[in-house]
Amino acid sequence: MASPSLHFADPASNLMGSFASFRGPKCRRKSCLRAMASSSSKKLEIVYDPVGRYEELTRELQSSGGFARNLTLFSPSKINVFLRITSKRPDGYHDLASLFHVISLGDTLKFSVSPSKKKDSLTTNVFGIPLDDSNLVIKALNLYRKKTGSDTYFWVHLDKRVPSGAGLGGGSGNAATALWAANQINGNLASEADLQEWSAEIGSDIPFFFSHGAAFCTGRGEIVRDIPAPLPLDTPLVLIKPKEACPTAEVYKHFRIADASSEDPEELLRKIIENGVSQDVCINDLEAPAFQVLPSLKALKQRIMAASRGKYKSLFMSGSGSTLVGVGDPEPPQFIYDDEQHSDTFVSEAYFVTRRDNEWYQQPLSQPEAVTDKHDINEVYNQLFTGSDK
Repeated sequence: MASPSLHFADPASNLMGSFASFRGPKCRRKSCLRAMASSSSKKLEIVYDPVGRYEELTRELQSSGGFARNLTLFSPSKINVFLRITSKRPDGYHDLASLFHVISLGDTLKFSVSPSKKKDSLTTNVFGIPLDDSNLVIKALNLYRKKTGSDTYFWVHLDKRVPSGAGLGGGSGNAATALWAANQINGNLASEADLQEWSAEIGSDIPFFFSHGAAFCTGRGEIVRDIPAPLPLDTPLVLIKPKEACPTAEVYKHFRIADASSEDPEELLRKIIENGVSQDVCINDLEAPAFQVLPSLKALKQRIMAASRGKYKSLFMSGSGSTLVGVGDPEPPQFIYDDEQHSDTFVSEAYFVTRRDNEWYQQPLSQPEAVTDKHDINEVYNQLFTGSDK
């Protein structure tokens, strides 16, 4: 059993203070895990899971309208279950229609209020990540102060796990998480709708993360139609990303609208809602140009498909690459582990993730339970595309 921690059970002071650890006797009964002793002014609490208790107190503060000066949050990534490019806009951007879904692979962001009134401070565990105003975390914090008038600056540490140049939206997830954290620490000066709207000013994928985890996105990606999870949350995924990245700008330079799929995005969503994923519905119009930019990625996908022998319901590229997503099994083919040429290939299992109202995303500690309500999802589909609420 872990050693307990002793702290005062006052949420506001507890979150700003530190835990003092000591050795204590082992308890056999669950009721022994937390002992309370009260005095005239304070309560004393013995806790065997300091991290869990910290997170619990944070949620209590958030729900009660209080705020902490320190906050640690999971910063998720996403995949595009399908991605259709529907037109090129006069401003040079492309219109898309895509089913976005948050997944369990993510980073950790730790926020503390800084005494500085001039700049934020950002550190990270990965070499090469910009730490100045070009980082989306700093951009998000600057945006929050601009919109709300807040004068709060932060110390931020980014524990990075999501690879860059992967098509997984790791940087966009960081920006959304930073906006959420700044709002919590400042006492919720803005609504979630405000944060979502503002976030489009610094990145097209960022507004999606203010959905509940699954959304049908159009425009540049900033028009977000929140939907219940269309696929079971316990669906296993495997993410396979070669060392080489696919620069998004280069991929779009090679894209030709005439080569895009003719499939109706709304029909693709309907098929997924009714029948789940299959190779024919997980269309990504950016795959072909990405394969031109990175021919080895095309060869990798072909080899995975041949070696997997049908164990994946679908294998597709997410976003503009270079991550390949296998749906239905959490393991890559054995050659990914065995071949020296793939020694630098990033591999991770993942699951779909959603979030509750007024809470941020939580990283699953184990395989999630299946939660899919076909009646609700069909009702939402009707509202989105037929204007019916029946």
